[in-house]
Amino acid sequence: MLLCRTSAVSQSIARWGSTARRRGAVLHPALSFNYRSCQSVSSTEGETQPVDAGSSQGQYRDSVLLPCTDFPIKLTGQKLLDRELEIQRMCGFAELYSWQRERKAKKEFCLHDGPPYANGDPHVGHALNKILKDIRNRFEMLRGRQVHYVPGWDCHGMPIELKALGELGPSSLSALQIRQKARQFAERAIARQKAAFQRWGVMADWDKCYYTFDGAYEAAQLKVFQEMHSKGLIYQDYKPVFWSPSSRTALAEAELEYNPEHVSRAIYTTFPLDALPAKLASEAEDMKGVSVLVWTTQPWTIPANQAVCYMPNAQYSVLKRADSGQLLLVATERAAGLAALLGTELESKGTFTGSELEGGICRHPTIPGKEVPLLPANHVTMGKGTGLVHTAPAHGMEDFSVASHFKLSVECIVDEEGRFTELAGPELANLHAMDEGTEKVICMLKESGALVREEPCVHSYPYDWRTKKPVIIRPSKQWFINTASLKDKAKEVLQKVRVMPESARGGLLSMLDRRTYWCISRQRSWGVPIPVFYHKDTGEALINKHTVSHISTLFKEKGSDCWWELPLESLLPPEVLKKSKAGPVEDYVRGEDVLDIWFDSGASWAAVLEEGTEEEEDRSEEPESRLSWLRASLLKPPEPEPRADMYVEGKDQIGGWFQSSLLTSVAVRNKAPYKSLVVHGFAVSEKGEKMSKSLGNVVDPQVVINGGTDPTTPAYGADALRWWVAESNVFSEVQIGPTALRSARDSINKLRNTLKFLLGNLQGFDPRTHAVDPKEMQYLDQYMLHLLRGYSIKVTDAYSEFDAGRAIRVLQAFINRDLSSFYFSIIKDRLYCEPEGSLGRRSCQTVLEEVLDGLTRSIAPILPHLAEEVYLHAPGHDEGETLFRSGWVKSSSVWRRPGLEEAVEGACAIRDSFLSSIPGKNAAQYDLTVAIEPGLLFELMESLQEEPTATCSQLTELMMSARTTLTSSLPRDLPADTLLASGSFLINLEGGVIREDSAFSIAAVPTSAARCPRCRRYTSDTPDCLCPRCQSVLSVAA
Repeated sequence: MLLCRTSAVSQSIARWGSTARRRGAVLHPALSFNYRSCQSVSSTEGETQPVDAGSSQGQYRDSVLLPCTDFPIKLTGQKLLDRELEIQRMCGFAELYSWQRERKAKKEFCLHDGPPYANGDPHVGHALNKILKDIRNRFEMLRGRQVHYVPGWDCHGMPIELKALGELGPSSLSALQIRQKARQFAERAIARQKAAFQRWGVMADWDKCYYTFDGAYEAAQLKVFQEMHSKGLIYQDYKPVFWSPSSRTALAEAELEYNPEHVSRAIYTTFPLDALPAKLASEAEDMKGVSVLVWTTQPWTIPANQAVCYMPNAQYSVLKRADSGQLLLVATERAAGLAALLGTELESKGTFTGSELEGGICRHPTIPGKEVPLLPANHVTMGKGTGLVHTAPAHGMEDFSVASHFKLSVECIVDEEGRFTELAGPELANLHAMDEGTEKVICMLKESGALVREEPCVHSYPYDWRTKKPVIIRPSKQWFINTASLKDKAKEVLQKVRVMPESARGGLLSMLDRRTYWCISRQRSWGVPIPVFYHKDTGEALINKHTVSHISTLFKEKGSDCWWELPLESLLPPEVLKKSKAGPVEDYVRGEDVLDIWFDSGASWAAVLEEGTEEEEDRSEEPESRLSWLRASLLKPPEPEPRADMYVEGKDQIGGWFQSSLLTSVAVRNKAPYKSLVVHGFAVSEKGEKMSKSLGNVVDPQVVINGGTDPTTPAYGADALRWWVAESNVFSEVQIGPTALRSARDSINKLRNTLKFLLGNLQGFDPRTHAVDPKEMQYLDQYMLHLLRGYSIKVTDAYSEFDAGRAIRVLQAFINRDLSSFYFSIIKDRLYCEPEGSLGRRSCQTVLEEVLDGLTRSIAPILPHLAEEVYLHAPGHDEGETLFRSGWVKSSSVWRRPGLEEAVEGACAIRDSFLSSIPGKNAAQYDLTVAIEPGLLFELMESLQEEPTATCSQLTELMMSARTTLTSSLPRDLPADTLLASGSFLINLEGGVIREDSAFSIAAVPTSAARCPRCRRYTSDTPDCLCPRCQSVLSVAA
């Protein structure tokens, strides 16, 4: 800002732009020319008018410097696809990641890739996720950081196994045969997905990815397992787990989907109270025949009942039914609701506290002679049911806790297929528990007189996320992680992690609260085997740091197939048995369970981020290992226990990869594996519906890019897909469909139009030799650099905040407001009609080149193909140079000049008043008089026009008039057709030290001058005579 009195303002500005008589001009309709080798800009940057070759205007056509470029304004169909692929080849997309890893950089940016599942074709969910990551990676790389991004795939698990087997049953194949088929299936899926990711322009070294079925990865995973086991965090136990009868394996919480429309057959049933609690027996004489009333949505679990639980501090009442006289014991606060439900009055015969129910014994309604105790429990609630909870320890998590406390029997009455076993009784054996078994149990309750009511209950129920079928809870001997002991530390470290959006943090914390243990064993073949051996006679598990370390070494060398391939003597060699103080190898068998795939992917931080931190002696690796490259790719020296700067995944990973990664890292390293989390929404149809083949609303990204057989599905190209991702609000559900894709295409074409205008007007300009120093530029050009600097700051901030949508909005606002509607509309006369090498034109071209460079770099993270295409056409680059190897948007603090902003914006305020006074008319047909009282604003306007009256001053160019007169007061003898207006402009310099609210008046009079046949400005004496400026230009050219 100025550090001078107001009288010195114009002198200071004059020093910054010393050219006294700039050859500026005003807006006129853009000149036209024949489309031969060159093409003019489209209508959005100024409409053209045809010129009759025989007219006086036509004879000057070749003397006008019109835009000329072979950059196409639009690419469609096969031309678009061919051009994108050509750009990828010419500009080294495939080599870019390796190049930036080898260059010197002060900082690294690590975005750890959450592995997509290798079980299908690429879909729009993949596109949303991968492109989001790539936008951030390309931005960080352009800023000069060394990006660490290793794409990976989650390769194990039941979905792959089932798809690989197809119609074949697993019983017909050995474990190794199943694994071979599953691996082949996963590799085919990986190849298809990888090809798609490359086509989308995702920057990575695609020959150096990580795969969870790779031996080196599996070895790193087992080291995490070993560390957690040695700390006592991994243990084996017999307890209820979520079990999928449809896939016959245990499931973790993250493998569940909750169906809110599930319908259960809920029942109210009685347990006759055979032995009254002591306090009830002493205080009530008419309590004989009382039955405890319970409610459950899972009638099939009634045969497994071991107790009925109550809330110790709640009130309970004995109620007598008016219609039957039956006595029912229920929670007092549920009485009114039950009366309405049963359709009868309920008379209270006594009220007690829950603690007074202690010692009561019920009779099981379907198993003669079986006693069921009344027990206190904290999980009893009053929201639904009767306030008394049927408890089957084998088939409920909270029920099991009660059984553990009171030493109740835990008998599982269903098998792996979800069918009743013989323990359920001969009437139920072999019936499917949730289908015909439920029907049979209800019939048995009716026959015993215990069934009070049955009703359908619509509620949220867990389903197997792979088979989409209901799960049950059943006990089995499994391997678990004690997440309860990790929860507090996980919450603590999570508070130091930045979460975007912040609202997702609550979901992460609530998931940690809900999960007291994590079942990590699976009864499948395709996975990382749990490295445990069992004694043949006792069943005791043999697992310790010696056995696990040996197996880890074997996996690293041979892959996990060796668990089945090698003889037991190789898996348990004598030295390992000796260190383990175990018996002979003949006493043991290898375990058959594999690890949960969430443990696979949750240990990726150890396999990918920490690979470079191992001791040197551990670095020898077989050349065929797919992960041997990882060590060389990390920073040197490696950060101890490195963390990723960012994890970016969909909201389903709140209970999945985000959490499994957090728990394993906290367990081993006592810290989170990430510094920030970005949680995005899902891709849905344009109607906001989940995509489904049955609904016909699935959008295939390959069809989006390459087009379909239907004419309504044109080829949009990869950049349009990337624009859709960037423009969307990714923190909510992201809609995609024809409307969104057409909008993306149209936005890119509008952008191409602007870029074409810039390129066309830089024909013959080389910034290395023709650029004008900012201090020598016209003030409008200096002001444009000032606006460009502001734009670069805003767009950089948007990318930094992971808000590509805001970056697009900033881009579009800058183009529409500052370029098309302002700067471009003013400078065309200077560009087209000034001498090619004149200072005024070169000044303008210097700014256009800076604007082109800034725009191109700022769109590059989103539109890499378009950015490199523009860079190939842009002036001032050596052959073979590419944009992505040349850095981010360049701006200089020199571009922000004290007083410049006030001078140009003051002129713009006057210009706005002028244009408002002549609505719908051409400003170029008016002579303008500007009257300002002596003061700061007047001195600022004098810096734009030294003479009192001028047709070619910077002020006239800004006003877009034929002639501008600057005076201290309006003349009194104005013509009758004069249009008058007035206004004011507040000048604020030095942070308010210099403030002046200056008034101005304007008078617009239709000009008497004729239109120049060359430049079309109204500055000629006669219609057939050139204006003085054009005469001078042509005489010099001659």
